[in-house]
Amino acid sequence: MKPASSRRGPKTPDGLDQVYGVHALQSLLDRGESPRELWVQQGAGSRLKEVVAQAQARGARVKEQPRDTLDQLTQGAAHQGVVAFCPPLTPEGEESLWLKLRAWPSSTPPLLLILDGVTDVHNFGACLRSADAAGAHGVIVAKDKAAPLNATVRKVACGAAEVVPVYQVTNLARTLAKLKDAGVWITGTAGEAESSIFAIDMTGPTALVMGAEGKGMRRLTREACDNLAKLPMAGEVSSLNVSVAAGICLFEAVRQRQLAS
Repeated sequence: MKPASSRRGPKTPDGLDQVYGVHALQSLLDRGESPRELWVQQGAGSRLKEVVAQAQARGARVKEQPRDTLDQLTQGAAHQGVVAFCPPLTPEGEESLWLKLRAWPSSTPPLLLILDGVTDVHNFGACLRSADAAGAHGVIVAKDKAAPLNATVRKVACGAAEVVPVYQVTNLARTLAKLKDAGVWITGTAGEAESSIFAIDMTGPTALVMGAEGKGMRRLTREACDNLAKLPMAGEVSSLNVSVAAGICLFEAVRQRQLAS
C-alpha cells in the first residue's frame, strides 16, 4: 500500500458514507457488502491485515493515511486505524412496512420499536443496537425530527444499522393508527404513566414507542397509543437515556415471549 497524497481537511468521497472501526468493518464484510475505498492508518501493523485483505479481495481501493488524517476525518472518533467508504444506508419506505406486515407469519408476532423525535445520532445508533440484540423486527421513525442513518449511527450500532430494517414514515400518528388496524398493540412510554412496563402484555403483536429525551412523545403520538407505561424508578434520577429505556422495554417483551412459548 502506498501513502495517499497529503491534503487539507480530509473529506469523505462524494456520495459515500464513512464506516469506521474494525468491528464495524468486519460486520460489513461478513454481510457480503463491499466498501469502495479503505483508508488505513500508517504503521497500523498486523492487527488490521486480515480485514484489509478481505476488503481488497472485494475490490476496495486501499490507501495508507497518517493517523492525524483519520482523526480529522472522523472528528476524533475511535476509528481504530481504519475507515471504509461505502454507499449510504437508506431507510425503507412506509409501503415496505405494510407489505411485510400483511405477509407476517402468525407464529411469530411482530415486535417493533418506534422512535418519536429522537434526533441524537448516538442514541439512534444505540437504539438500533438494542433492537437487533432483542430480535426486534424493525424500527419506525418519522421523516422529520429524526436522526439520520449516518456514519456515527453505523459506528454506534456496531453493525445493527445494516441489518435492522428502519422504516421512515411521513406521518407517525397516522402510521400508529394503521398499525392498530393491522392488529398491533401500541404501548407508549411516559414517566407519568400509571402502569409499569412489566405489567403490560407484550406477547402479541407489539410496537413500543420511545419519545425524545426531555420532551417525551409528541401529543399526537401519545394520543395514538393504546396505553402508556413507565419504568419504575427507585433512585434519585427521574428518567433514563432513551436507548437504555428502549433496551429494557424490548427485553421485557423478549422475556414475556420466551415464557409464553
